[in-house]
Amino acid sequence: MSEHRPGPLLTRPAHAPPPGLLCPAVLDLSGLRRPVGLPRPRALEGPLELYLAQVGAVDEGALRHAQELLDAEERARARAFRHARDRDAYVVAHAALRNVLSVLLGTRADALPLVREPCAGCGGPHGRPALRTSGVRTPGVHFSLSHSGGLVLVALAGAPVGVDVEGLATAQAVLSARSALHVAERDELTLLPAHERPAAFTRAWVRKEAYLKGLGTGLVRDPALDYVGTGPLPVAPAPDWTLRDVLVPAGYAAAVALRGA
Repeated sequence: MSEHRPGPLLTRPAHAPPPGLLCPAVLDLSGLRRPVGLPRPRALEGPLELYLAQVGAVDEGALRHAQELLDAEERARARAFRHARDRDAYVVAHAALRNVLSVLLGTRADALPLVREPCAGCGGPHGRPALRTSGVRTPGVHFSLSHSGGLVLVALAGAPVGVDVEGLATAQAVLSARSALHVAERDELTLLPAHERPAAFTRAWVRKEAYLKGLGTGLVRDPALDYVGTGPLPVAPAPDWTLRDVLVPAGYAAAVALRGA
């Protein structure tokens, strides 16, 4: 990408973000309640909408209401987490996804038919979340979900989209996962001072994950195949995809990939 500035992908915040970054809207779940009636459906506000939720900002009452929005399979998945923080992040993430989809589609959040697509690798029922109505995916609505630590990121779009958020990698993680980078990205890391490598690696990793989620393959596709860059500005891995970094709190990195933008 020869130029990086806020463009049609930007969900405009109250203040201008640094060049080349998307600043997501904040999804405040602290007042989440089960709606009395059906919400009125609305159109997407541009090609992409991004929502950021912070798990620590959700009070106990809102967390209980968030759990009520999940279906039986989602609740079972939430119970499987060993640590409360991970369980709460899962609950907030899936409640957030249901909440924004319900407003978009005019359907109760707890009634949305969310299912798992077949895994791109083994065909098992543990692929990415998908929305289906009477066995047919609702046309024109694409979404992606990611959560890590205390952050949740949700994207809605009119075209295939992927998002990823991760806590900054440790120095040891960088050493052990270098093989997942494109050869040119490994060279870039080698040229950096040691203290800059974790941030650069994490930038590259979330860009790759966002793109692979958008493709629908996830990590079944070798992440080393695609060059997205480790520097401050991302590089689109394919001509028909736009890749942007997302502005998130310190200690995390995030990216979004959108096809056809």
